[in-house]
Amino acid sequence: MLLEIVSPEAILFNGEVESVAVPGINGEFQMLNDHAPIVSLLKEGVVKIYGNISIEEGIQDKFTKGIDNETLLSINSGALELKDNKIIILAD
Repeated sequence: MLLEIVSPEAILFNGEVESVAVPGINGEFQMLNDHAPIVSLLKEGVVKIYGNISIEEGIQDKFTKGIDNETLLSINSGALELKDNKIIILAD
């Protein structure tokens, strides 16, 4: 599935991932391939990206590595749309 994370400053990530877990306003949830379309507001927390991904130079300090091919990005708030195996996260 394709993931794009956009902040007011820059595009933080754009690439293929295995799955993504996000801090939704009603609790954390995870999305896998062929997930039903969804739109959600996000609250302060951590976006967890699963898969073997690479982060561009210059923005690597925004991400941390977790366990088992997990990459973490802390956010204050945001919005998410998933449609046709493409996730767009507008993060603040």
